[in-house]
Amino acid sequence: MPASNQKTYRPETRLVHAGTLRSQFGEMSEALFLTQGYIYPSAEECELRFSGKIPGYVYSRYSNPTMDMFEQRMAAFEGAEAARSTATGMAAVTTALMGLVRAGDHVVAAKALFGSCRWVIEEWLPRFGVSSTLVNGTDIGAWKGAVRKNTKVFFMETPTNPTLEVYDIAAVADIAHEAGAKLVVDNVFATPLYQRPLTLGADCVVYSATKHIDGQGRVLGGIILGSEKLILDNYHQLLRQTGPSLAPFNAWVLLKGLETLPVRVARQTENAGAVASALFGHKKIGRLIYPGRADHPQADIIAKQMKAGSTLCSFEIKGGKPGAFRFLNGLKLIGITNNLGDAKSLITHPTTTTHQRLTPEQRAELGIGDGLVRFSAGLEHRDDLIEDLLTALDLV
Repeated sequence: MPASNQKTYRPETRLVHAGTLRSQFGEMSEALFLTQGYIYPSAEECELRFSGKIPGYVYSRYSNPTMDMFEQRMAAFEGAEAARSTATGMAAVTTALMGLVRAGDHVVAAKALFGSCRWVIEEWLPRFGVSSTLVNGTDIGAWKGAVRKNTKVFFMETPTNPTLEVYDIAAVADIAHEAGAKLVVDNVFATPLYQRPLTLGADCVVYSATKHIDGQGRVLGGIILGSEKLILDNYHQLLRQTGPSLAPFNAWVLLKGLETLPVRVARQTENAGAVASALFGHKKIGRLIYPGRADHPQADIIAKQMKAGSTLCSFEIKGGKPGAFRFLNGLKLIGITNNLGDAKSLITHPTTTTHQRLTPEQRAELGIGDGLVRFSAGLEHRDDLIEDLLTALDLV
């Protein structure tokens, strides 16, 4: 194992050096291998590579040196034995779930999920004979009460999108394992810097690398992490045969993004906290949610399993959708978009974007009101962000 991969190095160091593969030219920056296929020195070696009897690349839908570097670096960072990259975050989520279930199986998931994740649970999996039960993720009894004899997977995102609820990963992992099921955690909002689901008992962690890992709005990507056995038994062939592959160029961009991840996330977290403090109690805001505040409903769990708050905060604009739209349209610096984790500060209206497919009743159950907006802090000066937000609130 290269010295840069040793776990004695701290996370910031692993994010710069882990997994590096250098060619015969000794390049300093990781090489970008733009190739679909590979040439074999002989027909015999071609046969051995395809059979898996010797290591080596055979086709970039299966693996690629640039993809490998990204996967190895993420695994070293997360503290996972293995990782597999995907074309998008939703490809990672969908693969992570489908690789663990068969027709007749059952999934237990938190109700508070990104809209596309709920679609996979409620609309896609049933087409293949997989049923599900959605629960209040903050209610440990609800997780336990939803278990059936055929339950194979528990799934959660924590903190949640967009209401920033935080769930007790260790407690839910215990329930899942007692039932003989696996726990899959979407850790995007916390990032591996602030929360380590695998050390808390989760079996599988997924990320949309499109968010903080890229962090500059350039490419799409996703990744699945877990034990080597979990990856080989459940995801290796599924990814190889169905092909939701990460492009080598995207893998290279994500590798470069990892080098600056701690610096960016630290600044974004500071900015998010400053914004939350500045807006708390504002007469135009009905409620404000930020995992770094002592008044967060799950502050005790946050203190137990997270190292810091988040780069995001959500707040309810008084006046419902019209009030929220006046506020959003009054912003001059902060961009209106559904992405997050970017170097630029971004904001979205979940009712009409990420969670628009849910019914009003479903959104109300999750605490997603018509005035709720989700703010993703960037790298700008905090005072400029606060001025922009306060000026826009004056228009509500």
